[in-house]
Amino acid sequence: MPTHTPSPAARLDVAGDLLNLLRDTTTEPRPDTQLEALTLAVAADLPVLLWGEPGIGKTAALTQLATALDLPLTTVIASVHEPSDFSGLPIVGDDPAEQGVPMAPPDWAVRLVRAGRGLLFLDELSTAPPAVQAALLRLVLERRIGALRLPPGVRIVAAANPRASAADGWELSPPLANRFVHLRWAHDHEVVVRGLGGTWPHATLPGLDPGKLRDAVDFARRAVCRFLTARPPLVHRLPSSETRRGGPWPSPRSWEMTLHLIAFAAAAGSSRDVLSLLVRGTVGDGPGLELLASLDRMDLPDPEVLLADPAGAELPERGDLRQAVLDAVVAAVRARPEKSRWDAAWALLARAVDTGAPDVVVVPATTLATLRREDWDVPVTIDRLTSAVDLSRRADRAAVAARAGR
Repeated sequence: MPTHTPSPAARLDVAGDLLNLLRDTTTEPRPDTQLEALTLAVAADLPVLLWGEPGIGKTAALTQLATALDLPLTTVIASVHEPSDFSGLPIVGDDPAEQGVPMAPPDWAVRLVRAGRGLLFLDELSTAPPAVQAALLRLVLERRIGALRLPPGVRIVAAANPRASAADGWELSPPLANRFVHLRWAHDHEVVVRGLGGTWPHATLPGLDPGKLRDAVDFARRAVCRFLTARPPLVHRLPSSETRRGGPWPSPRSWEMTLHLIAFAAAAGSSRDVLSLLVRGTVGDGPGLELLASLDRMDLPDPEVLLADPAGAELPERGDLRQAVLDAVVAAVRARPEKSRWDAAWALLARAVDTGAPDVVVVPATTLATLRREDWDVPVTIDRLTSAVDLSRRADRAAVAARAGR
């Protein structure tokens, strides 16, 4: 009995069925700090640049993000385009002397404008030569391609490999790098394993609380302005090395982006880890960490309020924040030295010893003691503090001796 041999077309149909089954995946809500940071920056309408080694899943993350946000995805490989593809191609009209020479945009830009919304994915950015990077400046900052302007519903995300792992890679030019929020993309073992099993994390736009919008903006402006007032050299600091210039660094432009991100994070109730990724990805690790430390201190109690009622004072639990509060109290006494304020400061230091580690009072107690006037009696609380301070100092000396003896 002759056997039936499937035709080549039928075999391909079966292969297609198998491929469809392999592509059939689902998503689940799952905490993912870097995905949440990416989604928040996209919601804030800021250009994002994902840095990661080849094969780490940057493109897959963008594809899943576009699907989750219901945005049509347009992928443009920056390295295979000419500068004119982003600046526009000159088209000579009927009367160029009167009408000029318009710059015609590429077809993908026209499709984005017609759709009115979408996710523009600029891939392989670090392999784009300097001339192409220069042409991308206007697209990333002004959303313009030739005479065409991308609609507000279009978001821009790019991806790049570090120069060491990029084929014929280039460092990003400082002007282009300073227009992005830089996010380091790394794989999570559990996410990859679960995703290969058919379930990937689900990206969702942050839930912004309408009642918090104005407070979030006020908080962000106060945070950034207060920090830059105290650290004026950080308003603009171009890194000295070429590699660091191709990453995040502080400038008026990047501080404005930081302000937007803080406002969005505050309105969305985002975690400290998410905000840390975004801030450090905008102005760099050093300035970003300084700003985050400044944010921690924004909600610290007023030293004058503490001095007015030391018995009812509520001190922060975290040691670094408690230290900052006590230092501020001593600074307030130094600014207006009075016997009652000096005594109140000692009462606060005693309360700090009673409710936490004694080491945080060593420096403020030493400084406060130098502020004593000759006619001021020593408060009885100093006796309680002396033993704690001496004990802390002995512990420090023992720790130093132990390290020296290794």
